[in-house]
Order: sequence, then C-alpha cells, then structure tokens
Amino acid sequence: MTQLLEQAFAEASKLPKVEQDAVASFLLAEMESERQWATSFAKSQDKLAEMAGEALREFKEGKTQPLDLDRDFPHDETVP
Repeated sequence: MTQLLEQAFAEASKLPKVEQDAVASFLLAEMESERQWATSFAKSQDKLAEMAGEALREFKEGKTQPLDLDRDFPHDETVP
C-alpha cells in the first residue's frame, strides 16, 4: 500500500462509522466503474480504430468543418 493511501485510510478511520462506510462505498464503486470502463474500451478498440479511420478519410476529403462553439454547442441566451 502506498503512503498516500495509508494516509487517506488513517484519516478516514477518524470519521464516524457511517461516514467511513460512505467513503468505502464510494471507493468500491469508483474501482468497479474503472474496471467496467477498461473492459469496455478493451472490447471496442476495433470499432474505435474504424471510426478514427472514417473521420480521417472525411477530413482528407474536405467533408469536415472547424469547430464552431455557437453552431456546435448552442446555448440559451437567457441563462447567465
């Protein structure tokens, strides 16, 4: 275990039990989420490579346009 992780656990151990369980649940959920993302990306490498190739072909054929924040990400003028 790293020194930083030991420090984090030492600090967490000072919390009330209910908060310790919340921290533990959060960490476990984050680790599971990372495992799922890693698995998804590993399984999708062929599709990602195919999509990247398609995007590059479209760029070379002049079928793409520069990013325009107003056009590509319209926003509501009434929201501050």
